[in-house]
Amino acid sequence: MSPTGRTSSQDKQGVVITSDHKTADGRISFVVERLQEAHVVKMYIQNTGPGALNFTYYTALHRIRCFSLADEKRVTRACPLLLAPGDRYEVEVQFVSLHIGYFPATMVFEFKPDPIAKTKPFYIVRFLEAVTWTKLTVELGPVSPYKPYQSSTYRPVDTMVEEGEPPESSITPMLKTVVRLREHDYPFYLKEIGKQRVEDTEFLSPTAKQQLSSVRSLLEAPLTAKNYTKRFQLLLHLEEIQMEVDIRNARSSSFCRFRAWQRTAPPVLRGDHLRVTKAEDTEQPITVYKGYVHRVELESVKLGFSKKLVKNFISNMKFNVEFTINRYPLKLQHRAVELAIRHHLGEVLFPTGSRTPALPQPKTKLSLYDRKLENNPEQRAAVQHIVSGVSRPAPYLVFGPPGTGKTVTLVEAIKQVHKMSASACILACAPSNSAADLLCERVQEHVDANLLYRLYASSRDPRTVPRNLQKCCNWDPSQDCFLFPSRETLMSYKITVATVVTAGKLVSGGLPQGHFSHIFVDEAGHAVEPECIIGMAGLLHAETGQLVLAGDPKQLGPVLRSPLAIQHGLGLSLLERLMRDNPLYQKDEKSGRFNPMFVTKLLRNYRSHPAILRIPNELFYDGELQVFAHQELRNSYCAWEHLPKQGFPLVFHGVMGKDEREANSPSFFNVAEIQVLVDYLRKLLQTQGKKGLATLSPKDIGIIAPYRKQVEKIQKAIRSVKELNQLKDIAELKVGSVEEFQGQERRVIMVSAVRSSINYVKMDKDFSIGFLTNEKRFNVAVTRAKALLIVVGNPVILNKDPTWERFISYCCEEKGYTGFDYADAEGESDVVTRLAALSIQVEPEVEQGESKIQQHLDPEWRNCGSVLCCRTVTPSIWTPTPQPARPCLDPPALPGPSHSPGLNHCHPTHLRAGWRFTRQDYRVSW
Repeated sequence: MSPTGRTSSQDKQGVVITSDHKTADGRISFVVERLQEAHVVKMYIQNTGPGALNFTYYTALHRIRCFSLADEKRVTRACPLLLAPGDRYEVEVQFVSLHIGYFPATMVFEFKPDPIAKTKPFYIVRFLEAVTWTKLTVELGPVSPYKPYQSSTYRPVDTMVEEGEPPESSITPMLKTVVRLREHDYPFYLKEIGKQRVEDTEFLSPTAKQQLSSVRSLLEAPLTAKNYTKRFQLLLHLEEIQMEVDIRNARSSSFCRFRAWQRTAPPVLRGDHLRVTKAEDTEQPITVYKGYVHRVELESVKLGFSKKLVKNFISNMKFNVEFTINRYPLKLQHRAVELAIRHHLGEVLFPTGSRTPALPQPKTKLSLYDRKLENNPEQRAAVQHIVSGVSRPAPYLVFGPPGTGKTVTLVEAIKQVHKMSASACILACAPSNSAADLLCERVQEHVDANLLYRLYASSRDPRTVPRNLQKCCNWDPSQDCFLFPSRETLMSYKITVATVVTAGKLVSGGLPQGHFSHIFVDEAGHAVEPECIIGMAGLLHAETGQLVLAGDPKQLGPVLRSPLAIQHGLGLSLLERLMRDNPLYQKDEKSGRFNPMFVTKLLRNYRSHPAILRIPNELFYDGELQVFAHQELRNSYCAWEHLPKQGFPLVFHGVMGKDEREANSPSFFNVAEIQVLVDYLRKLLQTQGKKGLATLSPKDIGIIAPYRKQVEKIQKAIRSVKELNQLKDIAELKVGSVEEFQGQERRVIMVSAVRSSINYVKMDKDFSIGFLTNEKRFNVAVTRAKALLIVVGNPVILNKDPTWERFISYCCEEKGYTGFDYADAEGESDVVTRLAALSIQVEPEVEQGESKIQQHLDPEWRNCGSVLCCRTVTPSIWTPTPQPARPCLDPPALPGPSHSPGLNHCHPTHLRAGWRFTRQDYRVSW
């Protein structure tokens, strides 16, 4: 937003205010190259009118110590200055700063036409912006002025589709499909209702109006076993509709962008399809050629189109290319919520505890594989209760706050169930491949390789499979692909590991309900409920089976796109729903403890220094977490010379930065914060191994930022600083979003909060700040560090939120605060109040066409595309490559494949406009 306004900044009644610095729209901007040196701005007040008037008062509404005011006559209301026609008077503003940053001040000048008569005063406002900069901050500044994305009106086009050639396989599938997937297409009226935000408007068709009340009542009703299928299918439809809207908005954008995918495969999977049209085709119906992905390689993809396209192909022909949504995960979720009710899983999804026996005493003491668990009563109890099946048929929950070892607990439970019961068959799942791989690797340590099987989707890149899992998975090197074994072969393994989505193949393959005695889901808080139950709904027997969920409802959950679906609960994981809504999984009011028959909360944190853990422990975990991190490791930076307080390895560095945007990217960045981060990074790497400090490698450091553009700018800064870039292992220093760091840890974590808006206008309720609107994001960000946490941000803005206010207050109380002294600084609300009291209005700048999701997550499938070149592979197979290769201006701040519905198996995120096909070689780069 901008502090410009018609009323406040205009000269009036003959009074003209100028400056010895450049002024535009009432704003005076100046750059200060040296800290601690005074910079003077002279302001000249001139009466150009026909009559005399009085200059009665002036002040800086925004109080910051670095600004001071002076004038020769010391004008006050008690001692006004008479300005005769033609008179000119000078006021000086002096600026001195000790810190890099952006420092604004609002100057208000008061005048009275007649000092004796009871006339109302009038006011003129000037906005001052002082910027202290370095060479690095200049290099990181906007590459071009920001131009908000404007979505154009979508106009339907009459088309006819020419089918392409799907990938053929010479391999006869061994796993026969027994339980088929239906399409589950949404009714058209639902798109109308969703567009109108479930409101009764004149734009609804008669059919949509007729269905509106039933849709609204289903959305507003509490989730029950009776409405389970219909409600979740409705929410999944709304999510799919939003996905289509997003990709359509990208398609209709006049400016498109493309991200150069470096060291990663293109964002499609085998079997996906693209739609292309000839760029010169304008006469309707336009022929749309459907091309199927045959093979995805690291830097190329092969596509199969119809012979008609090949026959009419001319060299250098241009095509518009549209990526589409892979509906396979959505269809799996639709089937799952149907099977869950059909297989009578009510006591699993809505447990009452009525069928659960009393807590039995263990017959024998378990001999644990991981001896460390012997000394952890919560972990040991969780394993014992899972093995005993005390919660059955209700799920057993392992509530694992950061660093408490929930995955370790789950792995031990899997091993113990396998050891204690010869008839046990276990399915272990996780939302992501990385989490599933970790489960499998740890189970592999004590389980016969012939009994353990890692089931991968056919689309998995074989190069990403850990070496030690290659011999116990479904990769067939002779066929050069992943194969799904027969049902009999799959049933011969005692432990099967897969993602929650790939587990749907077991359901499709007809493995009988009840075959798996235990189903474990790690990181269960990351998946929406329909995704979490994809395997369980078709395979778990309600009476004899045991479902175990491990996760933390206080950390980040699944990523969704539809505001309606989020509003009505699709973003709530099964784990969080049970802990929020079901009494069996809530603390007893009298004892303050969870019922051990149904849930164990892990309490021992093995990661962080107590100073780092204190606030999240207090705010999110009832102060119950106990510090058990290795003492030498957690204290390794307590004596660092650059700490504000020795022995307290937590720093909040206050920075008065400026959040900016550039080009067409809605994502924010803050160069002042980057400068501070780089300075800390230099100090860390220069002092490592000295004065008793531990040796620190770049791989021990993580930098977290909530916006993709800030991540890019930080990476650019590291490349620009010679002493950092020349380090041979600097590439191992990870810079990423909060989502990318969930489940990870580093010895040192630095966090950039980015948002620093100090314009004097009324801001929206949530200030559009990524951290500020999401306690879970804050929790994840500040709990990744083991020994040192450095947070860089604007305290004036962050203090608007009670969570951040508590954190900053804690840092101040413990003398861990440094940087800008914000004691006298005031925020937007203070200034707006004063302006309103003076009857001065400042109009906010209105921005169009950007959602909060765009600004924060900055999804890459909005506004993406580029001119690409594709080269032929075979007469019907094509391989694309960009021409020219240009990095995307604004890729997303999400890890790899998202865990949200419809995004696990594809990234329908790029509109690649103007692809060009030429008959040349087929080994080309993206």
